[in-house]
Amino acid sequence: MRYIILGLGLALAACAPESKQIDGEAAFMAQCAGCHGKGGRGDGPMAAGLPKAPADLTTISARNGGTFPQDRVMSQIDGFNRGQHGGVDPMPHFGDGDLGPVVMTEEDGNPVPVPAELLALSNYLALLQRQP
Repeated sequence: MRYIILGLGLALAACAPESKQIDGEAAFMAQCAGCHGKGGRGDGPMAAGLPKAPADLTTISARNGGTFPQDRVMSQIDGFNRGQHGGVDPMPHFGDGDLGPVVMTEEDGNPVPVPAELLALSNYLALLQRQP
């Protein structure tokens, strides 16, 4: 009987939809590199035509006392808490669009739903950080 239950469990697991892993680097290149540049330093091909220079994304940790502020970065990307900076904010509010499936992360022991693409972008930006 134990083997029948185990077999059924494996069969059901095989039928479950596979969750697609989102590539943070690919998402960055597709959505952010045009302004922030391939290396994230604010020197993308579209940067010169913007009313405000794109931020150097490789110094986020340095500007935050050596710690990467993941929640703040995700909030900046999705635009949820971002208003207009002096009336001019050329960065799109990516949260207005579809950021893909939601994944569960944990904050203070509590599950928190986060769009998978938003998390992947933030994780990729953490990898780009330069040491001061």
